[in-house]
Amino acid sequence: MATSTDRHPFFIPLVLVGGLIFGFGLGYSHMARPEVVLNFLQFEDFGLLFVMFGGAAVTGIVFFVMPRVLDRAPLTGDPFERRLKSFDRNVLIGGAIFGVGWGLSGICPGAAYASLGIGNVTILWALAGMFIGAYLQGWWRSRATDGVDPSPTGAD
Repeated sequence: MATSTDRHPFFIPLVLVGGLIFGFGLGYSHMARPEVVLNFLQFEDFGLLFVMFGGAAVTGIVFFVMPRVLDRAPLTGDPFERRLKSFDRNVLIGGAIFGVGWGLSGICPGAAYASLGIGNVTILWALAGMFIGAYLQGWWRSRATDGVDPSPTGAD
């Protein structure tokens, strides 16, 4: 497995450029506006559905084509392989908590940064909640795994 020192020198710049393109796309499509997301969740506006479908379609095509063209990821050197995650209680509970947070704030983590970029300063409350929630989950998980080997399994 490749380590961070084995990565291509363009890895970090391309990640930053990809993030900028993603954020610009969210801002341009108005998906960084909480009211648009809330209208989608209330079945009043289905524009978000088309944006998500477009992103999923492009990602699906790339994930299908790239392993047939290259044997390894060009920037990390990691082999292309499926990463399976079992559907368990943690996935169900985490998804439910994420959904409640998404419904209350009208924004998901990636769009929150784009929303900040378009001048929505009040989104800082949602970002603070995301950071606090992530910290609490990490703290909770570390308490639950005291004395257990923390090395990741094939599903992590």
